[in-house]
Amino acid sequence: MLVCPMCKNFPLELIVFSSRKVNREYKGVIPACELFCGFHRKNVSEINNFPCVECFKEEIEEGLLICNSCKRWYPIINEIARMLPDKLRKKNEDMQFLEKNKSKIPEKILYEGMPHNLKE
Repeated sequence: MLVCPMCKNFPLELIVFSSRKVNREYKGVIPACELFCGFHRKNVSEINNFPCVECFKEEIEEGLLICNSCKRWYPIINEIARMLPDKLRKKNEDMQFLEKNKSKIPEKILYEGMPHNLKE
């Protein structure tokens, strides 16, 4: 379960820029989300045939996690969600990510997102 490291809001909004299908073998218990399914973007109680394994068949290569409570955003780069507190973020890296992906990122994040945005 991912929560915003700054305000502890849950769930985070996921925007996938690129992903790939992967083949994984399931041994033992099938993992299940506790409250919210990021793949279906629904509460678990709203999903038929739960638990499913759809999210485990897809690897997110690049994307964005957004906290709609505090407007902070966290990049996903090379399959890794970089969920660092503000003081550990590098402004030049954040700005490069925003510029590179500006056509895929909502304007609210591009120009009002925290800790860095293109309005600065």
